[in-house]
Amino acid sequence: MTQTAVDANAATDQATADADAAAASVPENFSAWSVTELGEPSQALELRTITTPTPGEGQMLVRILASAANFPDVLMCRGEYQVKPDLPFTPGREVCAEVIATGPGVTRAQVGDRVLGLTTLPYGGFSEVALMDQGIVHQAPASLDNAKASCLFIGYQTGWFGLHRLARIQPGETLLVHAAAGGVGSAAIQLGKAAGARVIGVVGGSAKAEYARQLGADVVIDRKSEDFVEIVKAETDGRGADVIFDPVGGETYARSTKCINFEGRIIVVGFAGGEIQSAKLNHALVKNYSILGIHWGLYNTRNPQAVDDCHVELTKLADEGLIEPFVSERVELSEVPAGLQRLADGETVGRVVMEHGAGA
Repeated sequence: MTQTAVDANAATDQATADADAAAASVPENFSAWSVTELGEPSQALELRTITTPTPGEGQMLVRILASAANFPDVLMCRGEYQVKPDLPFTPGREVCAEVIATGPGVTRAQVGDRVLGLTTLPYGGFSEVALMDQGIVHQAPASLDNAKASCLFIGYQTGWFGLHRLARIQPGETLLVHAAAGGVGSAAIQLGKAAGARVIGVVGGSAKAEYARQLGADVVIDRKSEDFVEIVKAETDGRGADVIFDPVGGETYARSTKCINFEGRIIVVGFAGGEIQSAKLNHALVKNYSILGIHWGLYNTRNPQAVDDCHVELTKLADEGLIEPFVSERVELSEVPAGLQRLADGETVGRVVMEHGAGA
């Protein structure tokens, strides 16, 4: 037998051993933070012992390695999100996890694989174990650790689709990113720089401003003490930004229309500011700019191949070091309610991630 064949057999044996070990680790019960009554995360979440579910058709049971906190997790705790699961449920949609069992028809991953993607409610990621539907499961890049890999899906996919598929951003253009210290905003900064754009980030406070600079923003504006409209005009010789990435909405959107370039594109990502601003279409007509809405989650059902293709591109960018999720806090399972509450209160920068063994 050749050395190549010996090595191949050894690798196969190791993979089989790893898969057997993962399958043997399926617990009868597990701990999870469940929303038992709606409210703020610090009050709504209760640590419960839950019977391990059996994965159904096209599903996989996973051991959670890391789970990234997102603002929709906060909104679900409050009952304010468009998805309203029956109580009790475990939030935490975005995870990096190890497959420990598969249901019938699973072809995208196997036991022992390290994957990322979205959990299937009510079995969310602020837990030891969760369920995932294979259609929204992807292999985790080897270049990212568990915590960073858990952050590569929602924010980076949203940013990539908004900037590339919708806005068609070009090298040399000016990109204005609101909420630049948040999860999706920080992803947009890195993706904008990777696309060759000049990036202006808007944040609230000096600590967040420093973080945006670390991410690579060329210009950082503190909205608490500076007028972003005037600075954007000054930085672009009066032309305005070519692309505006807006997860805030409300008055932020309204003022953004005052510093958008001719044939510019405003990407409406969300309404974290709490107000849904009405668009003045006559103004868009006069200035020849486009208003582009992105609900990224729809692509998972309407065009899943586009999501797969995007993951390939994001993996490539991560492997080349052009993007890297910034994890500002790594918390243990016991610290989830407090960490999620800090996100709800606007006290965080970057990403807060629950990582098993984070405090070890």
